[in-house]
Amino acid sequence: MADQQAAPSGPDLSQGVTLSDFSGAILLGHVGDQDVLLVRSGADIFAVDAHCTHYHGPLAEGLVDGETVRCPWHHACFDLRTGEATRAPAFASLAVWKVERDGERILVREKRGQPKPRVKGPVEAPGRIVIIGGGAAGFAAAEMLRRQGFGGSITMLSGEASLPVDRPNLSKDYLAGNAPADWLPLKPDEFYAEQGIHLRLRTDVTAIDPAARKVLLAGGESLAYDRLLLATGAEPVRLPIPGVDQPHVHLLRSLSDCRAIIASADGARRAVVIGASFIGLEVAASLRAREIEVHVVGLEQRPMERVLGPEMGDFVRGLHEEHGVVFHLGDTVTKIEGRRATLKSGSVIEADLVVVGVGVKPRLALAEKAGLAIDRGVTVNAYLETSASGIFAAGDIARWPDPHSGENIRVEHWVVAERQGQAAARNMLGQREAFNDVPFFWSQHYDVPINYVGHAEQWDAIEVEGSIAGRDCLVRYKRGGRVLAVASIYRDLASLEAEVAMERAAA
Repeated sequence: MADQQAAPSGPDLSQGVTLSDFSGAILLGHVGDQDVLLVRSGADIFAVDAHCTHYHGPLAEGLVDGETVRCPWHHACFDLRTGEATRAPAFASLAVWKVERDGERILVREKRGQPKPRVKGPVEAPGRIVIIGGGAAGFAAAEMLRRQGFGGSITMLSGEASLPVDRPNLSKDYLAGNAPADWLPLKPDEFYAEQGIHLRLRTDVTAIDPAARKVLLAGGESLAYDRLLLATGAEPVRLPIPGVDQPHVHLLRSLSDCRAIIASADGARRAVVIGASFIGLEVAASLRAREIEVHVVGLEQRPMERVLGPEMGDFVRGLHEEHGVVFHLGDTVTKIEGRRATLKSGSVIEADLVVVGVGVKPRLALAEKAGLAIDRGVTVNAYLETSASGIFAAGDIARWPDPHSGENIRVEHWVVAERQGQAAARNMLGQREAFNDVPFFWSQHYDVPINYVGHAEQWDAIEVEGSIAGRDCLVRYKRGGRVLAVASIYRDLASLEAEVAMERAAA
């Protein structure tokens, strides 16, 4: 996350500027000590706060698309007319400022009362909505239901012990010790009471009865629903090897998992991370920030080659090696005896801490038991509705018809889960909006961010614009001449432009 700017930027908008002061669609200025973004869209001029409400990203470096501005860091979208955060990962609105005209001059002096979001209004009015899951998709759905004016009951059933949290932080800043705990909740505790969202933590759902439209809980309680959202997410894959049940061996999915790793890291000298995936390498970087020696063991020959290709994989490995990480690739851990991790190659690594990050699998048991259509995930249509009327699915469990790739896909990205939760909420109200967002994720490795838009499970060509080694690049993954996905390092505007181009190509 970025620090707040110490001094205001650009011209003093309270003194006025002219259209000739714009070099493009965006002009960054200030009113008093607050940065304000002045945006020209057609004949209209808008003024909004200049920083994204997610991680304080600089919207002046973002992209204006009609009456929307997109954040360059994590692709949150804001309505310039109302300030509404229309697409996750941001949820809080931008403040909107009054724009005045005095002859040729454009002046901004004070904020407007916060405009209401543009709401279609519920087409249908179900009385009771139940959400199973307390992660990204479940939270985003509940929040959007209220934003859309839904006045019925909302019950969120979560197996977690904590409020919905910003899960990417668990392997990044919070684990590294660079973020305080109060950054983690997506909303504070009082939000749920204020919005009339009945959040039930530590709740085990045992079955769904689609015919009776009921959810069954451990202990025999049942809850009736008119619409149901399945957002059960994914769970870490557990290695079937001796020794993984020891207290210094950890998985990472929940806030309690992260806190357990932090506790084990206190005083630890050496750690083994099993798995060279995004999660594994983000954990490695965070543990290095705590000055712990880190060894990464992975079956692949290059980290993340399957997603990013060989050249990016080599770059990521080299980046981690620059920071002292030791790799053991083409290998795996076969047993953990006390502090000794034995590798298939015969090597032994003494470690005070072990983190297993070898992937996740979707939690499908409830859907399977309820008789929903399954295809390596819960099958949904373009509106995220399952094979059972009134039951929707979103997030890591959902396999949906992706208009960009032309395939049915399931992805495990945080932003996708949030946006699917938002889309599912609108569709549970009968608004019939097809989910057609382009998948997006970001990964942070020390001071190097990697953004990725699109979805490419296979490709026949990789085109590199710029320099991967120079940490300034746009990498296109193509099949049959068509761009399926784009990865970038420090090319934020180009990443946004690629996202918009994919959206329009599929429209």
